[in-house]
Amino acid sequence: MSVSISNNYGQIDISIDVIAKIVGGAAMDCYGIVGMASKNQLKDGFAELLKKDNFSRGIIVRFDDDQNLLIDMYIIVSYGTRISEVAGNVQTKVKETLNEMLGLNAASINIFVQGVRLNDEEVSPDDQPLQA
Repeated sequence: MSVSISNNYGQIDISIDVIAKIVGGAAMDCYGIVGMASKNQLKDGFAELLKKDNFSRGIIVRFDDDQNLLIDMYIIVSYGTRISEVAGNVQTKVKETLNEMLGLNAASINIFVQGVRLNDEEVSPDDQPLQA
């Protein structure tokens, strides 16, 4: 599926993969984001940190019945950051970038934090909390 934009010069079709890459690039610019998590980890229970060339795989772009743009993002945040602020910053940055680059407005941007990255380790949400 793709998004069609019509103007005076003709029609522009934008692939969902392109939208996912733009969204992933915008998210990676935000402070506190270590990387994107694979969507496949939902069935595995294992958060795989994706490299820069694959971070669009941690993003689902879809449309509802009213053709509203809906985005689901699976992210890994860095330890010591406030997760709610990081998620809010990602939502704002993605919304602004989509509007600026493509003229699209996302109806919803859902953030799913799949893990917290500690130096070279990764903690999934199922792991035990750290003791102080």
